[in-house]
Amino acid sequence: MTGQVLYNDVELNKVSVQDPYYVNAFEKEIEYLKSLDADRLLAGFRQVKRLKAKAEVYGGWENTEIKGHTLGHYLTAVAQAYAATKDNELLKRVHYMIDELAESQLESGFLFASGEYLFDNVEQGKPAWVPWYTMHKIFEGLIAAYRLTGYRKAYEVFDRLADWVYDRTSRWDEELNLRVLKVEYGGMNDCLYDVYSFTGKEKHLIAAHKFDEMALFSAIRDGKDILNNLHANTTIPKFVGAMKRYMVVEGCEPFYLEACEGFWDMVVEHHSYVTGGNSEWEHFGPPDKLDCERTSCNCETCNTYNMLKLSKGLYQITGKKKYLDFYENTLINAILSSQNPETGMTMYFQPMATGYFKVYSTPYDKFWCCTGTGMENFTKLNDAIYYTREDNGVYEITVGRYVSSELTLEDMPLKLKMEAGFPYDDYCRISLPEVSEGQRLVIRLRIPDWSCSRDLPDVNGSREGIYERDGFIYLDRNWSKNDLVNIRWQMTVTYHDLPDNPHSIAFKYGPVVLSAGLGTEDMTTSKTGVNVTIPTKNIDIKDYILVKGMTVEQWLSRLPEHLIRKPGSDRLEFVLRNTDEDDRLVFSPHFMRYKDRYGIYFVIFDENSQDYKAHLEEEERKRLLELNTIDIIPVGNDQYELKHEIKGENTFADTGNGYIHRGAHPNGGYFSYTMKVDESATNELQLYLSIEGSPVAYRIFVDDTMLVDSSTPGGWPPKIYLERIELPGELVSGKDRVTIKFVNCSERGWFKVYNQIRMVRKHG
Repeated sequence: MTGQVLYNDVELNKVSVQDPYYVNAFEKEIEYLKSLDADRLLAGFRQVKRLKAKAEVYGGWENTEIKGHTLGHYLTAVAQAYAATKDNELLKRVHYMIDELAESQLESGFLFASGEYLFDNVEQGKPAWVPWYTMHKIFEGLIAAYRLTGYRKAYEVFDRLADWVYDRTSRWDEELNLRVLKVEYGGMNDCLYDVYSFTGKEKHLIAAHKFDEMALFSAIRDGKDILNNLHANTTIPKFVGAMKRYMVVEGCEPFYLEACEGFWDMVVEHHSYVTGGNSEWEHFGPPDKLDCERTSCNCETCNTYNMLKLSKGLYQITGKKKYLDFYENTLINAILSSQNPETGMTMYFQPMATGYFKVYSTPYDKFWCCTGTGMENFTKLNDAIYYTREDNGVYEITVGRYVSSELTLEDMPLKLKMEAGFPYDDYCRISLPEVSEGQRLVIRLRIPDWSCSRDLPDVNGSREGIYERDGFIYLDRNWSKNDLVNIRWQMTVTYHDLPDNPHSIAFKYGPVVLSAGLGTEDMTTSKTGVNVTIPTKNIDIKDYILVKGMTVEQWLSRLPEHLIRKPGSDRLEFVLRNTDEDDRLVFSPHFMRYKDRYGIYFVIFDENSQDYKAHLEEEERKRLLELNTIDIIPVGNDQYELKHEIKGENTFADTGNGYIHRGAHPNGGYFSYTMKVDESATNELQLYLSIEGSPVAYRIFVDDTMLVDSSTPGGWPPKIYLERIELPGELVSGKDRVTIKFVNCSERGWFKVYNQIRMVRKHG
């Protein structure tokens, strides 16, 4: 890193975590990593080199165009686990995988689990499932292997692979460059700036900059919230890459940092839920529209993983406390929350709608993107607890998170031990079992945003020389062995509402989000996208609370009187008072919930509220729509379009009018999908089209039979409208799937379908 980084992270091998929940989470992940067969993850790489695979490739996503992404995540996770444990078996795995990848690398430097044709498809505007995204994961694994184990061959592999990227990207003109950047590419700028920091090669710096999306950075830096309908896990890594450029390139313009800070503020303040997660069905919505987007498919875990990377880096650069506050909240309530503590399996989506339940991956036949980031999340639980800095010869240690752990700095030498029991205990103790007698050292304690007390800590009972500044407590003194710092961060219950519905309320106790258990009835699952398992809610579950004898505002203003510790319970459980749910709803830490349905957000109504009836009517409308939906395609989303067997010529995906869309060029451009139908019902195709200048002629075919020959209305300004088209019974008779084809018949103008396409059972 350069001088633009103020606070250094601490290497994983210098921090051990003792909190029992963290220890179990880490151990479960190690068990899973050791159970995986590296040869099955490597199979595709050997096949591209025309070497005989040593094992059959895994199923799920690893047997699709995205195969190889898990190998990248896995290599990173195993390297991180080795750094934390020094387990020789893990080191041998890293060496074996690197050796196999080196053998599989082509003369050109290309290294991938599928052919180079996928990159050609992206450049030619043909459908392809995110090859650059997969390449990013492979780079990250190679870089982690070198950084954390020192294995030189990993350096040699990523150096040659980066040369291949430069050779390819150097042929892009501006038009082709922009076309490539429209397809998800992960954090290719991020990893290539990392590569440059090791190699110092100018061409690697040039290649990294090819993946910097300057128009996006400029808009966000200028305060324009253009995130609506952008794919969240496509967008966040772009800013992680911009941040990395600022970190590693000497004299980098402040523009990149300003763009990242602006983006972080937008996402956290206007697009995030109480857990720190964001998005619905992988996409950002309009700013401050969160209550209306609570579903079974919120908060993709990969988004959270990347927001934590961004937050950590921004803290290292700026030293601002808000990034540490977000990191702690999100790690506890979204990352810890994403793992099944019995099996170690992790989640894809984290529903914010009340009444759903957590759904986890399976060990050997899913391999979602979030399975891969899950491997990484739970092998670096000891990360971002401590940061170090040397300022004018004085060494400073920042405590960023309060979790029982031990920091060992052999060069000083120093050993620091922290004992913390949050959220069960208000007290935290930091001791120095090893320190040079009389050594001057600054220990800098983050004042948590959830603490309702501001009592200064003491050292051995004394508060001399201890002061507060910019949200931190500074302990600047000459230390002795076994000095003891006593800290108390007092906790209370708090509420957190949503900007588009101030009566949609979530509760926290200190650092932890609380959720209420809602039973285990009918916990059947469904699927979306490419084999992504999601929860269903085919039963009525009450998602509101009625306040009695006062207004909602009065009830919330005295929340500690109305959400109290459950009498007689030795657990961290809370029950309600002065509501219609007194003693029935039991709230407890959400990160520990994994067996039952839950509610994080409940809509709080006055007992006689006029809004109550309107809420029930709207919920019923949503319920009926979901119940009668046969199939749904989020257009422009690679994963879901591939699942629906997208085909096309002269087709494109883009964003406009606040929506993502799939379009076809004039004079016969087309795209098609396979969609489910129900031959026993009247099927209705629902799609969003646009009024956007001149009319655009189009046709829709069902299995080559023309269903519609029409045109969009002309007009201005642009406007999106819902088109409902009934399918004649003979078109679906004897079928459970049909091919829907959209053709642009105009000589000018683009035909576009916005947001999503639904097939719905029509009633009445």
